[in-house]
Amino acid sequence: MAAFNFTNSDASTFILTGIPGLEAAHIWISIPFFTFYILSLLGNFTLLSVVGKEQTLQKPMYLLLCILALTDIATPTFVVPKALGIFWFNLKGITVAGCLSQMFFLHTVSVMHSATLMTMAFDRYVAICNPLRYAAILSNAEIAKLGLVGLIRAVLFILPLPLLLSQQTFCANRIIPHTQCEYIAVVKMVCGDITVIKIYSLVLMFVINGFDLTLIALSYSLIIRAVLRISSKKGHQKALNTCTTHISVMLTYYIPGLFSILTHHFGQGIAPYVHIILADLYLLIPPMLNPIIYGVKTKELRDRVGKYTCRR
Repeated sequence: MAAFNFTNSDASTFILTGIPGLEAAHIWISIPFFTFYILSLLGNFTLLSVVGKEQTLQKPMYLLLCILALTDIATPTFVVPKALGIFWFNLKGITVAGCLSQMFFLHTVSVMHSATLMTMAFDRYVAICNPLRYAAILSNAEIAKLGLVGLIRAVLFILPLPLLLSQQTFCANRIIPHTQCEYIAVVKMVCGDITVIKIYSLVLMFVINGFDLTLIALSYSLIIRAVLRISSKKGHQKALNTCTTHISVMLTYYIPGLFSILTHHFGQGIAPYVHIILADLYLLIPPMLNPIIYGVKTKELRDRVGKYTCRR
């Protein structure tokens, strides 16, 4: 994971403490961590397998689900193995390069995830509001291109953060009270001027979240308006069912993240371990729930999963 160059810190390490105040319960806390991670891998790999084997599912909406599943596999994978190493074997050390690499990959996948949700909102907008031109506007090839653009956007936006941090000098106290290399905790250990880093991270947050959420909100407001105009009860129900599935997935992603950010900035009276647990759950719960939500709410996918399960 040593992906970045350093001026004078190559040999240095950080110490990840796990969850301060709950060290005695680390073994017990590791059980839901491990369970959520395994369920997440199982659900998302099942989705990828079913879509890969079924020709009828190889269309834009399900290809977007596959991209979402890949981000849902990557997100906890960058966090849980190290956290379990802390909980089970007291492996708290991590190199500066490894720490910044973890931060880079985690935030890159997060931005990619947000771009995928935005593309899914656009996909549903075209499918419901302009169905006759759907095949012409969104083909499998176009989805692949949009996925690549989303990945490039994520890398270009996030890469400057670890590069800027890698040029900084870190103070003597290299203890991170967390299970992961959280951005704010790492920035607090920098001894030099971090004005540029702070400004860039704020601009990044507002540009990415503002742009993606604005387009998502716009797409669904147009979808709702179109759905209300559908005269057929069956068509009305089908469109609503599709929308509620996507909205449920978006809520499981954005609401825990927003809650975690708000408690971090305004919950000074809240115990530190609560902030850490919320931050970890934000990375664990959505990847586990997403394949379940789509499996339950999407009939075509549910039927195919049921078919393969019955065969086995």
